[in-house]
Amino acid sequence: MSAQSRKLARRLAAIPAAVKQAVVPALLKSGEELAARMKHLAPKDTGALADSIAVTPPGSSTPPYSQPGGSRVAAENQVLVTAGNDGVRYPHLVEHGTADAPAQPYFWPAYRLSRTRIANRIKRAARKAVREAT
Repeated sequence: MSAQSRKLARRLAAIPAAVKQAVVPALLKSGEELAARMKHLAPKDTGALADSIAVTPPGSSTPPYSQPGGSRVAAENQVLVTAGNDGVRYPHLVEHGTADAPAQPYFWPAYRLSRTRIANRIKRAARKAVREAT
């Protein structure tokens, strides 16, 4: 673990539990907003890809075969938005294209469109929680 990682870990450990819990609703709302935008941008051929987009709350496991990263458990202050499941195993091929099919980006454009709004919402919730905790 690098010095930077250790420093960040110490800072995160120093955050009171009440502040961490107060941010969870903002994280969930942001995850739902991002998922809705991804579903809107996803190709509508069969609708299976859009239906496979899921929001995983803290402490829960993502669907198997989801992109990016496959099945994993969200940390205590983490909401994961994934595409794909055991029936839809091709989200990355749609996003980036193949030799036979052009790319139809939906995942990263939705993220880029939403990231500033999401970051601001989470920062506001954290600042409010810190003010109330002190």
